[in-house]
Amino acid sequence: MRILLADDHDMVRDALSLFLQSEGSVGTVAVRSLEEAVASVERGERFDLVLLDYKMPGMNGLDGIARIKAVAPDTPVAILSGIAPPSVANAAIAAGAAGFLPKTIGAKSMVSAIRFMVAGETYLPVGLTQQTQDQRVADLTRRETDVLRGICEGKSNKEIALDLSLQEVTIKLHVKTLCRKLDARNRTQAAMIARDRHLV
Repeated sequence: MRILLADDHDMVRDALSLFLQSEGSVGTVAVRSLEEAVASVERGERFDLVLLDYKMPGMNGLDGIARIKAVAPDTPVAILSGIAPPSVANAAIAAGAAGFLPKTIGAKSMVSAIRFMVAGETYLPVGLTQQTQDQRVADLTRRETDVLRGICEGKSNKEIALDLSLQEVTIKLHVKTLCRKLDARNRTQAAMIARDRHLV
């Protein structure tokens, strides 16, 4: 197997490369950014799997998946992350990723997951799937979702009220409820949480 590993943290990149290469049957090309990863693929280098760090420069969320796929549509691409919320894993799969690998995954499990994805399967850790379900905000009503969308668009309570043909005081109540359900201190934090969890 030949793996392209892109991670901007030298220590993480080097450690993963050494570990994968120690497996014998895994060859690794390590780069520091999405641009370097794209360039490697554009040069015609063939890889069995591309591993992209979720937070490295140039990724712009999950856009890196599409950029690699545009150059090498038949090469599976997976997201590697140490801090991304579980909702990102589902978003990555929806964006066409072959899988999502937490950096905390055990060494043997990582190799097994890589082999699984190279074989054409989709990998998502079972524990992460359960965590995603646990962290998903329950019981947001349709109206609350509409209000949350308005908040994410930067609209004031008055503007949201006009859009939804409701009283401003009603919107204020919805905002208060949303903050409680999202465990947010204010509407700005509610918007950030909503974006992170892909709620709107």
